Amino acid sequence: MNSEYWTRQTPDKPLFTDLLWSRPENRAYAGKLLIVGGNAHGFAAPAEAYAFTSKAGIGTARVMLPDALQKSVGRVFEAGEYAPSTPSGSFSQPALAELMAMSHWADGVLLAGDLGRNSETAIVIEKFLTKYTGQLTFTKDAIEYVSSAPTLVINRPNTLLVLSFSQLQRFATSLKFPQAFTSTMGILQVVDALHQLTTQTSLAIITRHQDQYIVAAGGQVSTTPCKADDRIWRVRAASSASVWWLQNPSKTFEALTTSLVA
Repeated sequence: MNSEYWTRQTPDKPLFTDLLWSRPENRAYAGKLLIVGGNAHGFAAPAEAYAFTSKAGIGTARVMLPDALQKSVGRVFEAGEYAPSTPSGSFSQPALAELMAMSHWADGVLLAGDLGRNSETAIVIEKFLTKYTGQLTFTKDAIEYVSSAPTLVINRPNTLLVLSFSQLQRFATSLKFPQAFTSTMGILQVVDALHQLTTQTSLAIITRHQDQYIVAAGGQVSTTPCKADDRIWRVRAASSASVWWLQNPSKTFEALTTSLVA
């Protein structure tokens, strides 16, 4: 019965109020997050993520961008730090060393998107996944790098996917998950399928369907009403979730659920 693993919250009735009252009062103790993203043609996602993580209460955030962006955004976005890029402006293989060094500083890493589609960047992400064991969040086009090779993440602890429903459909298909995610599914069916998916894998997931945010982790599922038209919900949700999660590392499901109403 889905009542055993499905809980519902509303913005005025959070499920886990203890998390709301136990947040770090001093930013020095509020965690360190590394945000990664951007390519020569855009850096909106990591820039938005930086703003949203600040609003969510992160202690310190650093933003890693490809150095192809340095001339164009260096003066307007002072938070950027730069790693080697390909001739087309995405992260190149030498960027892995920078990524590893910065990830050792951080309590968690957010792959915020606008990475572009690039074979060298794919290699960087794949190698990073084999070396980094900390909390790692994927969203926007960063999802595409694991959708094409879901075995990279399905058994990796500390992995959160914040993805659109269409991305969830593609990911589940690539994974050969027996329950297809279809646009005609009711919320009960989606809850049941995500319960199964996060029971059988190590993944945590945030998606949205029928004007509901859906969080699934460790077989538990929560739903929270959301606005029907919200263009940048993935970046905002991934940013807030990353902050709450690294501040409550032993309470993944509770932290992700609370992040949606905090």
